[in-house]
Amino acid sequence: MSQLEGAGKPENLALPLKVYWQPGCSSCLKTKEFLLDNGIPFVSVNVLEDEEGFKDLQALGVRLVPIVARGTVWANGAVFRDVAQVAGFEYGGHKMLTPEQLKEKVLLILDAAGRYLAQIPEDKLDVVLPGRPRSYRQLVYHVMNIPEVFLNRVEHDAPYTYEALKSILPENLKTKDDLLKYGQTNRDRFAAWWDREGETTDFKQPGKVYYGEVSLHEVLERTGWHSGQHTRQIILMLREKLGIEPDQPISDADLQGLPLPKNVWDNERSFEEDSYTDIAETRETTKTSSTPR
Repeated sequence: MSQLEGAGKPENLALPLKVYWQPGCSSCLKTKEFLLDNGIPFVSVNVLEDEEGFKDLQALGVRLVPIVARGTVWANGAVFRDVAQVAGFEYGGHKMLTPEQLKEKVLLILDAAGRYLAQIPEDKLDVVLPGRPRSYRQLVYHVMNIPEVFLNRVEHDAPYTYEALKSILPENLKTKDDLLKYGQTNRDRFAAWWDREGETTDFKQPGKVYYGEVSLHEVLERTGWHSGQHTRQIILMLREKLGIEPDQPISDADLQGLPLPKNVWDNERSFEEDSYTDIAETRETTKTSSTPR
């Protein structure tokens, strides 16, 4: 959610605009690009490296990213309406694909992620990405988990939380084969849900998600572009880090209509950097969270 009281007032607009983010975060990149595209200058705060900046973020009462703030007024970067309000400009929204078109994109992305996972050598799965403590294994899991979190919301009214989308695997997913089966299960479950309920679901209903007031249509769109952006990162990882040509790489044309960021990795940090750490983050070591410490 956001804290928008005071947004747009002259005294608030006089304060510097700050974006709290971390590398490899699709929503963070999209938020930064949104502000840049609208000519809005901001102070960039990478919370994984800027300890004072992270303390400033905590002082707002949050430990998750992306957050866009002026003083004590802040918005979750996933909701551009709120971001524009904090930044001080009008945002008219964008045209979304239909729910059925979005469903097709999600299925295409899950199929692609399964193909690319099959190509990653087992002994490379726990290599850590540049810029943040997320492993190759966790990146692929994240792509497969994003649609599962959506399904848990629409099928069981389960809470759609920041923690649910953390790319930290459950204990039962130990091998590559386990992860392949997990992805296929989610793919089949998503297709079955659509065949059963897709045509009758009210996509104008409230999304009921942690990041703000959005419609279920917007949550489905985010499911598509969020998983699609990270699949683009898997393709980059295969080519640039492992020297493997992806099996049937999805293209910009395949993902057309999804509001993807322009950059695949980040607009400030290079994918050519070395791994961030030797060991990927765990529930115990993760820095960003929706729960206070």
